Amino acid sequence: MKLIITALVVLFLVLQYKLWFDQGGVVEAWQLKKQIASQAKQNDQLQERNQALVAEVDNLKQGKQAIAERARAELGMVKKGEVFYQVVGPANAPASQNKSQANS
Repeated sequence: MKLIITALVVLFLVLQYKLWFDQGGVVEAWQLKKQIASQAKQNDQLQERNQALVAEVDNLKQGKQAIAERARAELGMVKKGEVFYQVVGPANAPASQNKSQANS
């Protein structure tokens, strides 16, 4: 009888070890759940970014106003009839001095 109980306890301990620490056990399942949650969060962020990019592409395809706005901001272009003003600091002052005067 004592031998059977000892064998059952040993068997129980081996099964518990496999349950908690072996491949496919509880510890690995927890790690996989963490990885899945992290990947899902990253997927959501990328999905939002993709939607913003699709909206921007549609806007550029549909509206001339968006194209004109981009041309002005990124390429420095000016429409007919507009006047372009460029503000330049004093020619003899170094750039660092211009910044300090502007902050004052």
